[in-house]
Amino acid sequence: MRRQLLTQALLLALFAFSPILCQVSVRSKLLVHGHRGARARRPENTIPAFQYAIEQGVDALEMDMAVTKDNVIVISHDPILEPPVCTGPVATAVIHQLTLAEVRQWDCGAVRNPRFPTQQTIPGTRIPTLDDVFQLAGRGTFDYNIETKSFPDKPEYTPPPEEFARMVLAQVRKYTLEKRIILQSFDFRTLVAMRKLAPEIRLSALTESDPRDFPAIAAEAGKAEIVSPEFHLVTPAKVEAAHRAGLQVVPWTANTPADWDRLIQAKVDAIITDDPAELIAYLKKQGLR
Repeated sequence: MRRQLLTQALLLALFAFSPILCQVSVRSKLLVHGHRGARARRPENTIPAFQYAIEQGVDALEMDMAVTKDNVIVISHDPILEPPVCTGPVATAVIHQLTLAEVRQWDCGAVRNPRFPTQQTIPGTRIPTLDDVFQLAGRGTFDYNIETKSFPDKPEYTPPPEEFARMVLAQVRKYTLEKRIILQSFDFRTLVAMRKLAPEIRLSALTESDPRDFPAIAAEAGKAEIVSPEFHLVTPAKVEAAHRAGLQVVPWTANTPADWDRLIQAKVDAIITDDPAELIAYLKKQGLR
């Protein structure tokens, strides 16, 4: 009888603490996305940056896509090549007006970005293609968080949204990476297009200033599974509402312990950061990895 009572007491105690245990379980899965690879340490959106991030143990490589004149997807945050990110034969150039061969004339590792004094220069680093980056897939089980840089007010910078989505999907299927892809964008037209083409691809709605609740944003973005807000938009209440709706919240781009703490307390699902090695080390100290 005493043993039965003790067992019941133990079960009651575990039940009472189950919310705490669940909270620890959820928090232990906080993921790290390397923003533009790891631009605090290596030239942004380059193979060296992605290799460094993989070596540090990131859960996802975050990157941006542009399209050349000869319809090759390349990795670049800006549609225009210019210093300090890239230096080339002219002061500036629009990627969509250049062939891949012309884009390759630009050096995207020779000049340190002044915003990141810890960034290591690697002269001679060229813009990679999406194909180049997907060839890194065998180096781990990380995801690819890839952004369609599409501009409704600047249609000359990119292909139409539907065409852009088709081009990306062709490369994803070439490497059978459907389960490891997150397609993100501020231009929800590309997300809606991808949802129609390939419902299995996860979508992430990027937002910089939208004050609405996250489920409303996701619904507009092809019923995205993820909302990726500028990190100052995150509140515990908004994250809780997103989770109730079955959504994940992956804010960008947080680089300091104070900001990481605020996002951890809000119970976000992942953090996009320029310095993934530092964030991973910080999370380990907190017992969250």
